[in-house]
Amino acid sequence: MHVNHAGEHDHHHDAAGNKLFGFWIYLMGDCILFATLFATYAVLESGTAGGVSGKDIFELPFVFVETMLLLLSSITFGFGMISMSKRDIAGLKRWLIVTFFLGAGFISMELYEFHHLIVNGHGPDHSAFLSAFFTLVGTHGLHVTVGLIWLAVCLVQLNSKGLTDTMTLRFSCLSLFWHFLDIVWICVFTFVYLVGAM
Repeated sequence: MHVNHAGEHDHHHDAAGNKLFGFWIYLMGDCILFATLFATYAVLESGTAGGVSGKDIFELPFVFVETMLLLLSSITFGFGMISMSKRDIAGLKRWLIVTFFLGAGFISMELYEFHHLIVNGHGPDHSAFLSAFFTLVGTHGLHVTVGLIWLAVCLVQLNSKGLTDTMTLRFSCLSLFWHFLDIVWICVFTFVYLVGAM
């Protein structure tokens, strides 16, 4: 009987390892996606069709606040993972709820920026530059939105199931995903906004 339990534990450990490895492969695929979008943006950035360029429309103080929200959300997620490692479920919930609101704040600011640009006649259909900008930044925003939905679902499951091995794996994968999006956004902020505003 004891041997059987050991076998089950090894099987579960192998399955968890496979899922984590599979998730790393997914993130590598996402790296290629964003690398392609960055390359496309680099090529099309000068294609303004006589319209606005980055320095005409980018509001760096606004985007800086947006960036700080996402960076802070990565830090709070990290605190949540520390709580999880200590089996502190209340701490895990608290930090992840803070993370959710910071992420939601980031998305709200991004939606406001997009709405502001479109209302002022700078939509994605006006030039190759704007098409590339909206596609790159919008794809990142879509990923963050998916992350927020995933986070909300995990919090609900944490309430109903408790901190099982499965939930621990889900939070570990989500943590990788969230930090990955943070790194991508730092690249967006640097190469799109900072360089574009010069």
